[in-house]
Amino acid sequence: MTEQRKSFWRRHGWAKWVAGGLLLALAVTAVVVDLGLRRAEPYLRARIVAGLESRFNARVELDSFHVSLVNGLWAEGKGLRIWPPAQVEGVGVPEGHGEPLIRLDDFRFHAPLRYRPGTPIHVSVVELKGLSIQLPPRSHFEHPATEGVGGAEAAGKPRGAVSLVSFDVDRVECTGAELIMETDKPGKLPLEFAIARVSLTNIASGGAIGFNADLTIPKPLGTIKTKGSFGPWQKTDPGESPLAGDYRFEHADLATFKGIAGILDSTGHFQGTLRDLTVDGETRTPDFRLTHYGNTLSLTTRFHARVDGTNGDTWLEPVDATLGHSHFTAQGAIVRVPEAVVGGAQQYGGHDIALTVNVNRARIEDFLRLASRSNNVILTGDVTVKTKLHIPPGTAPLHERLKLDGWFALDKARFTSAKIQGRITELSLRGQGRPNELKTTDPASILSHMESSFQLAGGVIMLPALDYTVPGAKIELKGTYGLEGGALNFDGTAKMEASVSKMVGGWKGLLLKPVDRRFKKDGVGTEVPIHIEGTREKPKFGIGINRIKPEEKP
Repeated sequence: MTEQRKSFWRRHGWAKWVAGGLLLALAVTAVVVDLGLRRAEPYLRARIVAGLESRFNARVELDSFHVSLVNGLWAEGKGLRIWPPAQVEGVGVPEGHGEPLIRLDDFRFHAPLRYRPGTPIHVSVVELKGLSIQLPPRSHFEHPATEGVGGAEAAGKPRGAVSLVSFDVDRVECTGAELIMETDKPGKLPLEFAIARVSLTNIASGGAIGFNADLTIPKPLGTIKTKGSFGPWQKTDPGESPLAGDYRFEHADLATFKGIAGILDSTGHFQGTLRDLTVDGETRTPDFRLTHYGNTLSLTTRFHARVDGTNGDTWLEPVDATLGHSHFTAQGAIVRVPEAVVGGAQQYGGHDIALTVNVNRARIEDFLRLASRSNNVILTGDVTVKTKLHIPPGTAPLHERLKLDGWFALDKARFTSAKIQGRITELSLRGQGRPNELKTTDPASILSHMESSFQLAGGVIMLPALDYTVPGAKIELKGTYGLEGGALNFDGTAKMEASVSKMVGGWKGLLLKPVDRRFKKDGVGTEVPIHIEGTREKPKFGIGINRIKPEEKP
């Protein structure tokens, strides 16, 4: 070796040895850290399980938990299961039986390596995937939970020991979650919510947790965006945990309900518990329609409702609504009904709607247009209605399942058919003894009043005692009106104020004047048979003037 090379090694050989030593030390350190982490994983896993058991007072299982120190602390867990709160021995669900309250496919988080003993490791975001919460019915929690189940002892750590590792979490982000609310009520289906995304904040306070979530619901199909607070978590019965917030529901397709359609937007506020919520809100549906008919009207509502979170049953207390130019209120219940076989017959599942409806400021044409394929309604006027409404579940079209039983009054009524309104005008003028004004009177100036009890079933309106009043005459009718096709079938009598001679008028009236007394009935001048048949588009209106019969003498 030359003196030059010897000089080089004397000057630089130490550097290589140092570099090699450092590389070896780093490799050994990596191995030691990796081994240390692998040995620490069971401890960290036990700490997570113990913390969850203490928080939920329940049995917790975690299939796997792994950590890494590549670019900070990375942690990942899989197969987390949390059972409902432990019950008194002999009453609750034994270990190994029953369904978990919470299932989680996997979770992960990252934290910078800034650990100091006694100081929590700060985690900005915990990511959750595949979260499922299955909340048992209230009866499951009627007995007090036992103490000491889970917690530090379950993790092999004595109570009061100082934790070497704890975590401080800013936010939890969850995708693909579901919430299933079970019920005690026989035959009732559980209520299921698909939660596309939820963000949780204020995790470590032990109080209410903040949330921001997107919930996908099947009926009406759409996504609810909601923000609020949940908790504090009630260990003895999670269903009693407080819940409050605001929601926004946009572009919901009502066509997912059989028989109706339209795009609904809704906003509101809710508060209460998971099982018992109070909701105040409003809805806007500019194109509400019955799919069987197709005419659209604007429908807006404001409502106060109680919701049973276990099955979705809703009590409206009340709804304040405007349909077109008509205002009405409704209150009652919307109850979910499962499919069943009763008396050998299949009963179809769905929603059973039972409401009391009060229409106080309305136009009859709004309701007739909604239940017609034509924009040409048969009647206009101011209407008030008080009725019981019932829509049972089933596969038949909505107009066939809809049932009404109530009373209505129609004021300032006018038929849109020139033929019918013309005959009403004739009836009124003859009833007043003014037949000579038939050609000079505008039929639109003759307004009517009618009122009656009514029933709607199978798409047919039944009017058992319709009182129809026009100036000069009172008409008493009974009959039916078909929503499908507008079939008319009414019979009755028209009682005229004028005597028969004045009602007929002209020279024929003069001939009848000697017998006026014989045609008077029940204190009125004349009683005339009347009949309405045909359809809404082609009505036939008959006044039996030629069939007038004198009152029989005793």
